[in-house]
Amino acid sequence: MSIVAGMAVSDAVWEISARLAEVGIETNRLDGRLLVEAATGCTQERLILEPARPLSAAEAGRLLDMVRRRREREPVTRILGERSFYGRRFLVTPDTLDPRPDTEALIDLALAITGEEGWRDRPIDILDIGTGTGCIALTLLAEMALARGLGTDLSAAALEVAKQNGELLGLSGRVRWQKARSLDGVSGRFDLVVANPPYVPSGEIAGLDRDVLHYDPLLALDGGVDGLDIYREIVSGSARGEVGNGAWFVVEVGAGQAAAVLALVERYCGAMVASRQRTAVDLGGHTRCVAWKPQI
Repeated sequence: MSIVAGMAVSDAVWEISARLAEVGIETNRLDGRLLVEAATGCTQERLILEPARPLSAAEAGRLLDMVRRRREREPVTRILGERSFYGRRFLVTPDTLDPRPDTEALIDLALAITGEEGWRDRPIDILDIGTGTGCIALTLLAEMALARGLGTDLSAAALEVAKQNGELLGLSGRVRWQKARSLDGVSGRFDLVVANPPYVPSGEIAGLDRDVLHYDPLLALDGGVDGLDIYREIVSGSARGEVGNGAWFVVEVGAGQAAAVLALVERYCGAMVASRQRTAVDLGGHTRCVAWKPQI
């Protein structure tokens, strides 16, 4: 069987699933449905209600190209140009990191902290370091109606994507974007600082899975020799109170890096005593987030 005009959409899903399974893609069934939805403009519900709906010639052509790209391990989100994150859709381009579901643990922890601090119903200022698509900053702003945000990134192209996402979500009036590394050149006082920094050690980049190595920008992956370069900058800046005394810092960390980041907090903030420290696990049970509030 091949993907041709006139084929029922339900058959197309099964055919694509089989082709993807041939090359070892474990999410073949889900990917097949998502690609058919994208190529036809049908919702999941419509595919269920109208399984015999025939593909047009144009739709079949789009699907053939999509399947080719997916078989070459291009992520579905890259093919579709968007990713669902915390219930909202975000544009994704080659200039941005593809947001992962595990990063939602950072959102959960940040929201828990703002709730404990009584910040959910008052205007607070949020700084998102290395914003990429803007998914972290924009999600927090969407969840907290009075919050304001600043998203920074070294990539001007990524900042443009974040700006577009802010416009699509109707949040442009509450967020600013700035080209910057870490806390360098960032002015203002913030209540909450969040970041998903590059944390892959430089020597491990070449061994990453193909769907990461070939499609995520190196700038968003390479964290230096030990993967902790940006963490050192953020933690040391937090100890100096560069963006606000009493601010909470919440960062995503790589698997197995939480202890090293907490050691940095103790090293830089120890003299002032890190009044509170928190961690959170991801969907796989790995410690994925570290939070601290220096007492300065």
